[in-house]
Amino acid sequence: MEEMERIERAATALSKLGKPEVAVVLGSGLSGVLPLEQEKALSFGEVPGFPVPSVAGHAGEVAVGTVHGRAVLVQRGRVHHYEGHPLVDVVFPVRVYARLGVRTLVLTNASGGIAHGLEAGDLVLLSDHLNFLGDNPLRGPNLDALGPRFPDMTEVYDRVLRKKAHTVAAELGLTLKEGVYLATLGPSYETPAEIRAFRAWGADLVGMSTVPEAIAARHAGLKVLGISCVTNLAAGVSPQPLSHEEVIETSQRRAADLGRLLTALVPRL
Repeated sequence: MEEMERIERAATALSKLGKPEVAVVLGSGLSGVLPLEQEKALSFGEVPGFPVPSVAGHAGEVAVGTVHGRAVLVQRGRVHHYEGHPLVDVVFPVRVYARLGVRTLVLTNASGGIAHGLEAGDLVLLSDHLNFLGDNPLRGPNLDALGPRFPDMTEVYDRVLRKKAHTVAAELGLTLKEGVYLATLGPSYETPAEIRAFRAWGADLVGMSTVPEAIAARHAGLKVLGISCVTNLAAGVSPQPLSHEEVIETSQRRAADLGRLLTALVPRL
């Protein structure tokens, strides 16, 4: 089956849930931060072609409902390249949302803090990214129905959306920082030497997701907003060993604030 046909089949299945213009991807430990009214949901396994997550903290569910009257799609959990999924499958949901009519994509994640001054629990808007996955989701035949062969990546994370996020955060009394996110393949955490190199290259945050989805979304013409929850300080910055349990615990601890931000912000995107 050709990829566009696979995308169309999944979009047809999801269209039964509703017609949202905004989609939100909720990362590690964040699946419950954005409740929907009048929700209809499908598990990843019920959507043709959707890959199923295997990592703790990723529910694997797509729901459509309303937030203050605005139709919104929420993806609870994601799959990662390190799980063995090819990038074409990692970004498959994003491409389906584009065909469904979504025009704005909010990507959330859990990350390690690299930059001096970042602390566990900080919420950080992504201003740019570095792709160190060793692959690109656009590699291979171009899907002309979605976007051009050589899409511009000058501004992956929309400047206007970031300004709106800062405005809403200030109204809520929340602090939002900004930073550059570097994606590594994983699943091993980074070494202290790697973190020193990443800092020298301009990275403020490090994680194992988001970048492929952002690239695919921009290829398809979607506006993208990225929000990272710093769940731990990266290797060599933190004196403690890194663990996935710490990532989930910190994500859940900051879930209430992120939920407040998204609930107020998403209807205004």
